[in-house]
Amino acid sequence: MRRFFYFSVIALSLLIYGACNETEKGTGTLNLSITDAPIDTEDITGVFITINEIQYNKSGNNWATFEGFEGPKTYNLLDLTRGESDLLGSFELSSGTYTQIRFILDLPDHNHGIPTNPGCYLEFGDGSIEPLFVPSGGQTGYKAVGAFHVPLNGSVDITADFDVRKSVVVAGKTGRYILKPTIRLVADNQVGAIKGDVYNIPDDKSVVVFAYQPGAFNNDELLIADEESPRFPNAVSSDLVDEYGHYHIAFLAPGTYDLVIAITNGEEVPEVVGIIEDVVVESREKTIVDIDFEDFE
Repeated sequence: MRRFFYFSVIALSLLIYGACNETEKGTGTLNLSITDAPIDTEDITGVFITINEIQYNKSGNNWATFEGFEGPKTYNLLDLTRGESDLLGSFELSSGTYTQIRFILDLPDHNHGIPTNPGCYLEFGDGSIEPLFVPSGGQTGYKAVGAFHVPLNGSVDITADFDVRKSVVVAGKTGRYILKPTIRLVADNQVGAIKGDVYNIPDDKSVVVFAYQPGAFNNDELLIADEESPRFPNAVSSDLVDEYGHYHIAFLAPGTYDLVIAITNGEEVPEVVGIIEDVVVESREKTIVDIDFEDFE
């Protein structure tokens, strides 16, 4: 009888525990935004994408659609640089950990055998426009890397960084511009930034500042592995120094970074003029690092 009572207590405890777990299940809010690390080609003045649908994946489950996103919506990614972002929406989700988000973009239109992308295109300084093709981006979508947790009865702010510099490539055989995004997800309450001024830049030179994980840069980064790959592929993020000598690398996770300073020359191989090591980024802080070209002589 005593043994039976003991097992009964265990069974009752499991039922109570299960009931508590059920009551803990609920929803939270995901505030999802979009941003961009700018392209290092000065002649491109606009990178426009049209998002038809956004989907999410929770551990062990199938893909589902954010019902609150009312696409299609068009964004100029070059308007969303240096810490600027645009809210895609606030979505109620079941609480828990999510492993992936993917963006379903505007499909190419093969009108009379001539493919165009009315919602995805590049704009150039002379006002001309070129279609930006999105292979598979209209069917399977482009996945964003980074897990996040939606708290019960709470909210989490997540930003998707498209990094246009890595994402826009030219197909060698056709000459078409292709979008192959490298998208990372960052939690807004954790990120910091590196910014500063660059002095004594040689005349008529374009300068890009790249942020790398410590020791991750090597000379192979200057080369193009294939016709659809960018240079500096392992950079976490970057910024093109503006006409006033300013740069601002935003949405960086806390940690230590190496800054790689390079002169870009269009189709030519870039020249790395210096590396500043062990730059510390803290949550919600802007680390100031000024750069003087005379220090590299």
